[in-house]
Amino acid sequence: MAFKYLMDENVTPIYATQLHRKRPDLVVWSVGDIGAPPKSTLDPGILVWCEEHNFILVTNNRKSMPVHLADHLAEGRHIPGIFILNSDLSIGQNIEELIFIADCSFDDEYQDRIVHLPLT
Repeated sequence: MAFKYLMDENVTPIYATQLHRKRPDLVVWSVGDIGAPPKSTLDPGILVWCEEHNFILVTNNRKSMPVHLADHLAEGRHIPGIFILNSDLSIGQNIEELIFIADCSFDDEYQDRIVHLPLT
């Protein structure tokens, strides 16, 4: 299975642009894209969409996302994973982390987990 990333709507669009440029083979969608959840979709709805479409969520949401994930799991649901960008890293460093993870991880490695970058 190839990794698929969904960028939260609060993640600056440069992430998707640069990921597409550096790794055109990666599937990178953003909230608001055609086929993705529309902008203003609440976080619980984003998690359901990620589960149903097998996308890993990339977000800056450190505060409420753990609560939303706990509620999601309590409903017997699952999610391929949530990656939280690191504000202490540059955009380029966060992008390199996302590429590294996509290249070096195995299927379901991050299922039902929140991972704070950097992984390396």
